[in-house]
Amino acid sequence: MTQLPPRAPAKKHVRLQERRGSSVALVLDVQSLGAVEPICSVSTPREVTLHFLRTAGRPLTRWALQHQPPSPEQLEEEFMIPSNFVSPEDLDIPGHTSKDRYKTILPNPQSRVCLGRAQSQQEGDYINANYIRGYDGQEKVYIATQGPMPNTVSDFWEMVWQEEASLIIMLTQLQEGKEKCVRYWPTKEDTYGPFRICSQEEEERPEYTVRRLAVQHQEECRSVKHVLFSAWPDHQTPESAGPLLRLVAEVEDSLEPAASARPIVIHCSAGIGRTGCFIATRIGCQQLKARGEVDILGIVCQLRLDRGGMIQTTEQYQFLHRALALYAAQLPGEPSP
Repeated sequence: MTQLPPRAPAKKHVRLQERRGSSVALVLDVQSLGAVEPICSVSTPREVTLHFLRTAGRPLTRWALQHQPPSPEQLEEEFMIPSNFVSPEDLDIPGHTSKDRYKTILPNPQSRVCLGRAQSQQEGDYINANYIRGYDGQEKVYIATQGPMPNTVSDFWEMVWQEEASLIIMLTQLQEGKEKCVRYWPTKEDTYGPFRICSQEEEERPEYTVRRLAVQHQEECRSVKHVLFSAWPDHQTPESAGPLLRLVAEVEDSLEPAASARPIVIHCSAGIGRTGCFIATRIGCQQLKARGEVDILGIVCQLRLDRGGMIQTTEQYQFLHRALALYAAQLPGEPSP
């Protein structure tokens, strides 16, 4: 038998730049993709990116997640996931730049939210937001969006109204060194475009604030729950996963059967880092509860197909594993190895 030549040493991966607004080119080690599925023909970088995001995965049983978790070094290596950011040239929408908080954080065209405009057709249909799939690939479970800007507050409420959303999760403070989001709800009552917003109730919890807002358009009035979780540093992770899991539980308790078919609107500042972590955590909790295992890599890849750059840093990816390990430990019954 002819002896095969020794395999050349694997090239060192080139890390994705993790700063917000990165436009660094993606370099993939194609040899590493072979662990997912062999690539038998020459593909464009875009095709390679989509192939990876659609096929990559690494399921972890509930027992393994708690007792044999991947090391920080393994997770750092695993987090070399294509970002799938949209280049400005690929978003052919005149005037969109004035409505983007970060010029290189743009909505992926195939899943972007388009406004129908109860306000005015002259405003166009653009908002920096994407529909995000949920557990088991269910369509339009979430809307991930940037924190509203002074000139996009009425667009934000237009989207909430159009999608009949009854829950908004805010994962940033208004100021974190610089403006991260403008205040888009009133202390008591105010008008934003054609929408009249009235603050009816406010309850301070240890880790977040819950508000009940009445949103009126013409003769119709709807109730919207607004949850502000401010204990999450930008580009960092909370000190403990407990508060995030309690926020996930708050969402579960908030969703009545009629509201479960409507998207949950979630935003931080750019709508990809903390927003991605929250969505991935909820999907992961649902997987663990239903299946006794979780595919965190697969979840993040699915998120990035819908909105580029979801989960921004290695630290956030590691925190996601810790949060889901804590949730797994809270489930009834002992997991088997």
